[in-house]
Amino acid sequence: MSARSEWSISEPEKLTFDGPVSALNVRVVGGTVNVVGTDSGPARLELSALDGPPLTVTLEDGTLTVAYDDLPWKGLLKWLDRKGWNRSVHLTLTVPTATDVSIGVIGAAAVASGLAGRADLRGVSGDFTLVGLTGPVRADTVSGRVETQAVTGNLRFNSVSGDLTVVEGSGPCVRAESVSGNVVLDLAPTTESARISLNTVSGEIAIRLPHPADAEVEASTASGAVSCAFEDLRVTGQWGAKRINGTLGTGSGRLSATTLSGAIALLRRPRTEDTTDGSQGKVL
Repeated sequence: MSARSEWSISEPEKLTFDGPVSALNVRVVGGTVNVVGTDSGPARLELSALDGPPLTVTLEDGTLTVAYDDLPWKGLLKWLDRKGWNRSVHLTLTVPTATDVSIGVIGAAAVASGLAGRADLRGVSGDFTLVGLTGPVRADTVSGRVETQAVTGNLRFNSVSGDLTVVEGSGPCVRAESVSGNVVLDLAPTTESARISLNTVSGEIAIRLPHPADAEVEASTASGAVSCAFEDLRVTGQWGAKRINGTLGTGSGRLSATTLSGAIALLRRPRTEDTTDGSQGKVL
């Protein structure tokens, strides 16, 4: 028989959960959400401000849910109850590092850090900031931005007009698709044999690779500008469609980037101290 605890929170409050937490579900409108992974202590919730209907908090069989009752996870990206947007919450959750996390936001900013479990993110106009995540990440947004730093797990991003910015990325796989959003990748020197696939309709794509790099490269734009900092790659096409292709190093990784009308830039990181002493930092 399942053990279930439930709270309805309508004012600032702090909760400490005695039971184990292995999964976290958050669905909010407006305000801020901060989710922090920790290796010590029980899961905790701190609600510092709330404007609007109460939040429902449940803990059942290791799953902690913090959400508005009228905001479903399924169909969240199509939630059209504009009257329901007039609310906000400022919330901090501390959970075990290995927790699987699902965060859905509408008009709210969310930060997730120090987590090793799976992260599933959905946002209409809310922005996500992800720091030090080591598990797989999937982010689906309408217009919200996603910014990541030192994320080492697989990353999948889908958006209509939201931008993706990856700083010090070293995950084995990055897949990004957007209609008009821009994609900026800054890849860490330690990345090896990754598979990267980027596709936009009108968004711009910029990728900064460490030096030296190992990758098979295929990049193209139907009408945008291209720039390439690597002499080993071929740039073809002067008018209209342009293409960058070739092999960097051993070609152990794969980089594919496609846009219809956006620009594409392949940039080179400065050679780091780790690679000037004879070691071979790699990317892709």
